[in-house]
Amino acid sequence: MKSMTGYGRCHIEEDGREMTVEVKSVNHRFLDISYRLSRTLSFLDDAVRKGVGARLSRGHVDVFVSYANHRQDAKEVRVDTALAVAYQKALCELAGAVGKNADVPLTDYARLPDVLTVQEKEEDQQAVRELFERALCGALDGLIVMREQEGARMRADILEKIANIASIRERVLERAPLVVEEYRDKLHQRIAALTEGEIDEARLITEVAIFADRAAIDEELVRLLSHIAAIRETVELTEPVGRKLDFLVQELNREVNTIGSKASDTMIAQAVVSAKGEIEKLREQVQNVE
Repeated sequence: MKSMTGYGRCHIEEDGREMTVEVKSVNHRFLDISYRLSRTLSFLDDAVRKGVGARLSRGHVDVFVSYANHRQDAKEVRVDTALAVAYQKALCELAGAVGKNADVPLTDYARLPDVLTVQEKEEDQQAVRELFERALCGALDGLIVMREQEGARMRADILEKIANIASIRERVLERAPLVVEEYRDKLHQRIAALTEGEIDEARLITEVAIFADRAAIDEELVRLLSHIAAIRETVELTEPVGRKLDFLVQELNREVNTIGSKASDTMIAQAVVSAKGEIEKLREQVQNVE
């Protein structure tokens, strides 16, 4: 079981190229990938989505990519000869107008605006793609390790809360049969007080049977135990289990709510309140499970 929260970073320098990839993630219902690539790296768009999608199934994921090319052939200097000739003609015209010598050193021509321009050469896309994929893989490795560590802590917390719910269920299971018996005794006492000891046993049995049927929570307790077992099994799986856990927690809540609606006993009502408190904590925890 993994958390959806994590961070990973990988930095690679190779053959004059430098690539840094950082990945961080938080909880989200689905896999939502956010990133920005420079114009130079725009061809990596599909590599980002495929790389992240192959390793993660849920979460909002931010990917940050930094790249620098330090190779000697990474840039080139271009000469605008037409512009240089135009400058020369203009300088000669100016020299004639003011009666000066128009001889201009070559270095001065090089300093004139836009005569010499430095431009980045087209990247070797295959080499950059391979470097990026390795850096992304390394960053995702780190993120997944953090997710697994956080997932282990979450697993322990979920199991603790499930143990609390199971304990509450056991108390309710022990109390439930006594509720009907106590109702019968109280009803018997009330009827005896009102009728001065004359009791219609058939009517009494009917009333108790109606109450027992209305207050019966055996099925809910059985289903509650089944959901508890399912959660304990699910948190031990290595595959993404967040959606399944979310569903199971909803089912836990449904059964506890039903028990609460049927309960006509103070102790059971208090147990339901305690169970709902644990379920709410579970719900918050499960929201961050991948």
